[in-house]
Amino acid sequence: MIEMKVMGIALDTRTGSPIVVLNDVENRRALPIWIGSAEASAIIRKIENIPSTRPMTHDLFLDIADQSEYQITKVEINDVDDQTYFSTIYMHNKKLDKELQIDSRPSDAIAIALRADVPIFVTTPVLATGLISTDVEKDEQEAQEFKDFIQDIKPSDFEKLLKKNFESDQ
Repeated sequence: MIEMKVMGIALDTRTGSPIVVLNDVENRRALPIWIGSAEASAIIRKIENIPSTRPMTHDLFLDIADQSEYQITKVEINDVDDQTYFSTIYMHNKKLDKELQIDSRPSDAIAIALRADVPIFVTTPVLATGLISTDVEKDEQEAQEFKDFIQDIKPSDFEKLLKKNFESDQ
């Protein structure tokens, strides 16, 4: 599982649908998730610090959590099925020492995470299905370094490694 940040909102040029784009902390990989217009608006409002005169839905969620003495601790985007992403909002009540896990659409979870200033994590299976590279040059450099490493390796290197690991286990 890796932590990701909201890079921004983009529009699908074919359909006009909003896409929230998450980046890893190194800005090497991006995860695009298609979302609804209302959720895109909520995310943009927070990113750009646009105030509203009345609480928006995600603000209301945080107010209810606060009044119930629960704190949002993190958000996980943890599953994908047929291009539908699933996420969980984690909440903790210190007094009761109780954690809640709330099923959520990723767009709502992201909007809430931004308002609560908590990390957004994405699981490895989700990353494997939708991650795109944003640093092709670095990827090519690492691939070349790996190829160079493989070319220089000898069978005797494995014997040394196995012997070293066996000795450290004793």
